[in-house]
Amino acid sequence: MPVIQIPPPYRGPTQGMTEVDVEGATLRECLEAVEKQYPGFGPLVIDPAGNVRKFATWFRNGDKLMGDVLATPLDPNDSIEIISSVAGG
Repeated sequence: MPVIQIPPPYRGPTQGMTEVDVEGATLRECLEAVEKQYPGFGPLVIDPAGNVRKFATWFRNGDKLMGDVLATPLDPNDSIEIISSVAGG
């Protein structure tokens, strides 16, 4: 199963979990599985239009994902990392 690594800003809904194992053929399916297991996670990473939020950078097995990130096919042994930018003033 792919593993989604959860960065600190997104750990509220996952109750502090740092990693979540989920099933899915694409990144979108995996994120939907995380949302189903931990309600409230999805809106942190997906905007209301169904796109990834601007301040998140996505990596699969250490390689930065580009283009239609949510359509990225995943293998069962893939590890997804989210790097979130924090803005403030």
